Amino acid sequence: MTTQQPAPETAPPGDPEGSTAETSEDAARLGSYVDVWWLAVGEALDLVEQVPDDAWSRPTELPGWTVHDVLAHLAHLEAVAVGAEHTPVDVGDAPHVRNDMGRFCEEGVVARRDSPPRTLVHELRAAATTRRTALAATPPTDPTAPAPGAFGAIGWDTETFLGNRPLDVWMHALDIRRAVGLPGEVEGPAASYVATKLVRSLPFVVGKRAQAPVGATVVLDVAGLTAVAVEVGEDGRAREVDVAAVASPTVRLSCDLETYVLAAGGRGALDPAAFGVEGDRDLADRVLAGLAVTP
Repeated sequence: MTTQQPAPETAPPGDPEGSTAETSEDAARLGSYVDVWWLAVGEALDLVEQVPDDAWSRPTELPGWTVHDVLAHLAHLEAVAVGAEHTPVDVGDAPHVRNDMGRFCEEGVVARRDSPPRTLVHELRAAATTRRTALAATPPTDPTAPAPGAFGAIGWDTETFLGNRPLDVWMHALDIRRAVGLPGEVEGPAASYVATKLVRSLPFVVGKRAQAPVGATVVLDVAGLTAVAVEVGEDGRAREVDVAAVASPTVRLSCDLETYVLAAGGRGALDPAAFGVEGDRDLADRVLAGLAVTP
């Protein structure tokens, strides 16, 4: 979840100028999510137009989902976001479904199993265009407002919803690209956004999953992004700290952007050899093993 920026220090709580500034910052941040989502949608639509007719049934790295299923998922969520009705269906034996949100997504995919790819492309394009038009006409300004439809029903606010849509669209486009072997560099604003969002989970990975000891420091250096440092405090909690203040980290990990998003996105088997590792190898292995943070 994206954290909100603090109000300017010069504006005390309740000050009209401060409220205006904070609202402006909220609107700008939410608008940036919309912009990168729209960019990711455009990239995804360009990609699916290139998928060969005989490739739609190929499996992806997502358990139980083919290339067709991934496209169906994207079309489903964008359609629901603009008010399309979601009809529950029997998903059968689906061991990869582990919670209510997973079942909701699976129902949208199963309901579209017989839809031709062209129909799904049209549904995705039409729904995304409708939402983009609506957001341009009435830009979001309140990050705490309930998200639309089913997303609000599960407790998501506007911040969570708008912040997660670029990640979902971009990561699933990458799933399709990898499954069908279409060439393309993993770079650009949408890719950087996704990687940066995933990097925010590093304190959780280091502190909770890797159980790093008090005083341990981990630096993650992903090509194209600003390096991030995490330190475990006396209370046992890991927090992000200034990289410049960590001269000799307990562990330093480095990799290219695609390697990181695949690992943090839980795609395929982790390849530790794809990471540069310096320092405590045992802790590094525990951090690497816990990098996957998406459902």
